[in-house]
Amino acid sequence: MLFLLSTALFVVLLDQTSKIYVRNLLSPGDSLPVIKGFLYITHIQNKGAAFGLLGGRQFLFVIVTILSIALIAIYYFRARESHPLFNLALGLEVGGAIGNLIDRLRLGGVTDFLNVRVWPVFNVADTAIVAGVILLILVSLVAMVKH
Repeated sequence: MLFLLSTALFVVLLDQTSKIYVRNLLSPGDSLPVIKGFLYITHIQNKGAAFGLLGGRQFLFVIVTILSIALIAIYYFRARESHPLFNLALGLEVGGAIGNLIDRLRLGGVTDFLNVRVWPVFNVADTAIVAGVILLILVSLVAMVKH
């Protein structure tokens, strides 16, 4: 449990620090190349969900996020799994969810800034959530093959 919580805290700190830096460095809509033609830091205030869907429904997103965190906690305690990769996966998911939840509650939307030009702009929290889901799927598949 400590590893899960430590991972979540690390993600929240990294996510919020990076967003504060971007908000202080760039105005919304501004962009800086990091690797020209591939990676840009582009300040976007996303009022919607993934890809800007359902913009303006912050209350819904806050409720869904809180329910997701609760479901992850229930899953953790029912699974009784102690594998470090399982804890890492759930810690990434919880940390990412909390990182974006903080933005929604404080700013009314999520600060996105990682721009690879072939995908909608995203942030550290989004990356942690996706990595956590992929890792959880892999851990589950390996466990199924072992049994």
